[in-house]
Amino acid sequence: MKINSEQEMLELGGKLPITANVIELVGDVGTGKTTLTRGFAKALGVEEDVTSPSFTISKAYATKDGKTLVHYDFYRLQDPGIMSEDLEENLKNPNNIVVIEWGESVKNLLPENHTKITIKYNDDDSREVEIS
Repeated sequence: MKINSEQEMLELGGKLPITANVIELVGDVGTGKTTLTRGFAKALGVEEDVTSPSFTISKAYATKDGKTLVHYDFYRLQDPGIMSEDLEENLKNPNNIVVIEWGESVKNLLPENHTKITIKYNDDDSREVEIS
């Protein structure tokens, strides 16, 4: 589907048909992965400001139904090291919803039934979003 603005990306995040507790976001820098997560978090009732975890690697947010949204960004890590243990622990907790950006280095840890969302730039500055 074609997304023409930041607002449309936020709205898409708010109505994602997610059937798994693990979401992998794939896309270049600046395609809108964190914006999509921000919309998703808002729909889950997260009241905090959702920001990119690029430098902290992960951030956790309480949802309105008592679950935890855990947002990872492995962009800076070629080898996730100890963070892979943290990820594994969070993946095993059924009360967690895990969103992963730049997950190539931890793809072997992701469950088969996770939702994968790919975001690509279009020449007209819009984005193409594919959910699988």
